[in-house]
Amino acid sequence: MRITVLTVPGCPHAPVVAERLRQALGDRDAEVERIEVEDLEQATRLGMTGSPTVLMDGVDPFAVPGAPASLSCRLYRGPDGRIDGAPSLAELRRVLGDRVPRTTAPLG
Repeated sequence: MRITVLTVPGCPHAPVVAERLRQALGDRDAEVERIEVEDLEQATRLGMTGSPTVLMDGVDPFAVPGAPASLSCRLYRGPDGRIDGAPSLAELRRVLGDRVPRTTAPLG
């Protein structure tokens, strides 16, 4: 699986989403790339609907239907209803599910 994090330069939520992805992935093997998006044309081409946008194999699992491309800050609603600037750890784990295989077999 390839995970791409699209951000604007200086996005304060970029380190937050990076840390949550690291935690959510655990021992799973995935390529994670961060791209700083400079203009609306690039945002449109890449599918960025706000910073940060997380793509999994090119698909935004948190997409809001009809949301336009945007360089603005993006807000995410967590499972508890709270608003945050990055997907929650629980939501990242949910969307990762079995999409990313573990690098080691479970013990037992």
